[in-house]
Amino acid sequence: MTQMIATNRIKAVIGAGVTGLSVARFLKRQQQSFVLFDTRTSPPSLESIRAEFPNLQLNLGELNHDALLDYDEIIVSPGIAVETPAIAAAKAMGISVIGDIELFVRYAKAPIVAITGSNAKSTVTTLVGEMAVTAGIKVAVGGNLGTPALELLADDVELYVMELSSFQLETVTKLNAKVATILNVSADHLDRYADMRAYILAKMRVYFGAENIVVNRNDVLTQPPLAAATKAIYFGGKADFGGFGLMEDEGILYLAKNLTRLMPASELKISGKHNIDNALAALALGDAAGIPMIAMLETLRKFRGLHHRCEFVANKNGIDFYNDSKGTNIGATVAAIAGLSRAPAHLIVIAGGEGKGQDFTELKPVIEKYPCHFVLIGRDALLIAEAVKAVATIDFANSMVDAVEKAYAKAQVGDAVLLSPACASFDMFKNYEDRGEQFCTAVLGLVESV
Repeated sequence: MTQMIATNRIKAVIGAGVTGLSVARFLKRQQQSFVLFDTRTSPPSLESIRAEFPNLQLNLGELNHDALLDYDEIIVSPGIAVETPAIAAAKAMGISVIGDIELFVRYAKAPIVAITGSNAKSTVTTLVGEMAVTAGIKVAVGGNLGTPALELLADDVELYVMELSSFQLETVTKLNAKVATILNVSADHLDRYADMRAYILAKMRVYFGAENIVVNRNDVLTQPPLAAATKAIYFGGKADFGGFGLMEDEGILYLAKNLTRLMPASELKISGKHNIDNALAALALGDAAGIPMIAMLETLRKFRGLHHRCEFVANKNGIDFYNDSKGTNIGATVAAIAGLSRAPAHLIVIAGGEGKGQDFTELKPVIEKYPCHFVLIGRDALLIAEAVKAVATIDFANSMVDAVEKAYAKAQVGDAVLLSPACASFDMFKNYEDRGEQFCTAVLGLVESV
């Protein structure tokens, strides 16, 4: 990667959250001049910002059209849309508008594994990172997950494994990843994007300049028109000569590369059919990045998944409880239902929250295939009920404790209760972690019959 030439001109950093502050710290280390903007009049970290940057010019409140026209480059946090009028006006005047990932790429010296998708980004990113650690590779893992990208930069890093959101990718010109993937695409963030096409196009930017592309065999929306020089590796579905898939031999299901068996799927510690795809995606990414197969398979045999991602919580009176609070969109909930369903037993699904403009009728096909009972909470509970009432039975709850108790009362031995909200959490909870923790606490507090 080429290093950016220092400039004496002033940059504008927009957003005083975690990403914006990582940009501010990076520019300070580089001795580059900048001004920090935040659209809030009193951001939560205001006092600590002033303590850390005592001489920083800090502009708070709504951006006006002229506010950004005197800067040579604008670095926008992912939570702020580039279509914001003041930012759009500056861009129209020819001012460079980038995000932290574009800045990261300018300085990163090691190869990048770039991972995006509507769902499973964090699981696959963590898996690939753990595979690299097992192989003894000096790896840095972060981006949209955990540590901000710019805080990962170091001369001794041998591989970067980056989770990237569509918001981060909007401002990427050319990522030039060693290997890049879109794991899957389903409706999400339609409160920010004009339509699905705009959302998909943002995701597609992960492929710009990639040496290798990993695509989902079963999701056409992850498959871009490929340049002749770009190597495509496929994952998911039945194994063939195009990458990583599944093959059956004497009744045993195996993960395979091309038509070579790698390991029985039963040896995976992560639950659900969707996690088999996550394992295959991680193998495809790691293989393209040069991680030895023996280290990747060792990692898969011990990896137990992430907190709040289809996480087993407890068994109460023969009823399993799973925490999938990170399921903040319909695609995640569809995957969780399909992955955990086990006929003839049933799933009781706790869902609801802020729907982000999604069309909840997209839940109907999976419910028709895997019958569920829904316990609905939150602001958009009635919207979900209206969308699924023809194919599912429904209860309503006014709190997480109430939802868990109603789900428990509905379930029978062999059934499972799944928290997979298909919605954001901010109407009732601090965040998805808080929602998941409240679910776990309520489950563990259930009184079992004797």
